[in-house]
Amino acid sequence: MNFESLIDEIPNYQRFFKVDELDQRTDELAKKYPKAVEVQIGGYSRQGHPIKVIKIGRGSKNALLFGCPHPNEPIGAMMLDFLAEKLASDERFRSQFDYTWYLIKVIDPDGTKLNEGWFSNPESIRTYAEHFYRPAGYLQVEWTFPVDYKTLHFHNPLPETKVLMDIIDETKPAFMYSLHNAGFGGVYYYISEEASSLYETYQRIPTLFNVPLSLGEPEVPYAKTLSKAVYKLFPISEEYDYLEKHASVDPAKIIKSGASSDEYASRVANAFSLVCEVPYYYDPRIEDTSETDMSRRQARRIAWEKAKEHYEQIKGPFEHCASFEESKEFAFYETLKNYIETMPAHLEAEKHWIETDPTLERKATVAEVFDNLYVTQFYQSLSLGMLRRLMDGVLKIRNDERLFRLKQDVDEAFEKKMDYLYKNLNYRAIPIKDLVAIQLLAGLYTISYLQSQGGS
Repeated sequence: MNFESLIDEIPNYQRFFKVDELDQRTDELAKKYPKAVEVQIGGYSRQGHPIKVIKIGRGSKNALLFGCPHPNEPIGAMMLDFLAEKLASDERFRSQFDYTWYLIKVIDPDGTKLNEGWFSNPESIRTYAEHFYRPAGYLQVEWTFPVDYKTLHFHNPLPETKVLMDIIDETKPAFMYSLHNAGFGGVYYYISEEASSLYETYQRIPTLFNVPLSLGEPEVPYAKTLSKAVYKLFPISEEYDYLEKHASVDPAKIIKSGASSDEYASRVANAFSLVCEVPYYYDPRIEDTSETDMSRRQARRIAWEKAKEHYEQIKGPFEHCASFEESKEFAFYETLKNYIETMPAHLEAEKHWIETDPTLERKATVAEVFDNLYVTQFYQSLSLGMLRRLMDGVLKIRNDERLFRLKQDVDEAFEKKMDYLYKNLNYRAIPIKDLVAIQLLAGLYTISYLQSQGGS
């Protein structure tokens, strides 16, 4: 099957839809196509927001797709908004698939609302950092599925996670698609099992839009590469084993969270899971694989030093802000608290890995140097942004002179970080339409492959 004709049908989005807009569009879709679309309330968020599940089709196998597994990642919500409309309105398109579709545009509505400040101006890395929110691991829908592994025992799924667990338990999906996206970088994929006939397709899709593959550092040191920019999904046990090898404390005290959605689905349903990570921003160095004079170990050491410096920059201001009980009322508090508590052990483990892994001796590519020297700085701006939001919130309640002065220091650090990024990045924002298309095509080609294999 060739799905590329769909590209022209995708709207030229200029912004991201907000949570309430997405809900409204879901309700309107059900009213417009009552014979094709069924909308159920799968459950409620921690703040009582209904989580709407769209059911389309009557195939013999089930597919579960969900957006905003991390609330700063709305590309998937936009893709599902388009896909739901296409499946509902086009019976010929729908009939190509022997699947019943379960689509959840926003699985974390509370967290997504805390990101809506940048949804109207996604081209700006400053606006993104100023309005960014991402929860601690043990409050992320994606990483709060039950698990028991060595000393790690997690059995406290969030209400939002429980929605997914119930659907997985009930439908036993043959295909599951958790829709993620990154800030800076290129496109890369995770799949739950090897599928060599898909790799070339995955690698080709971004080229249709002049979007690069991610050819720099992998997301985690222990990622298993299946092909260029294609990785094997990993269970939480692999993170545990990495920390057990390189850190001096119980890995369970660092991880604190549970298993991922794909790990749970593999246990319950033997589902084929796909993650297609797409970036908001592009810099030409992302795809430059030419060799530099710097070793990969040297590049990682520089990134490590900057990470340690950033930790010290965050620690003091956060701890003073956290001394006020009111700080706990803000979602940013738990994220930063977890960062302060766990980062020393992460730094220790990473340093040990940097100094002992022989594969880091080779020369680093331009893409790897770019990741270590610049992309890491971009992500550090996000925690500074959350700290600013926390401190602003507390200052509206507390008139504390020291907190006011510390906030000025944090503002200055944020401005320095922005200045550094704008001087050293040659970036452009990637059109939302292109990123929606990449995730759409990756999902459709995967489900078509599974169908040709007779399932998952």
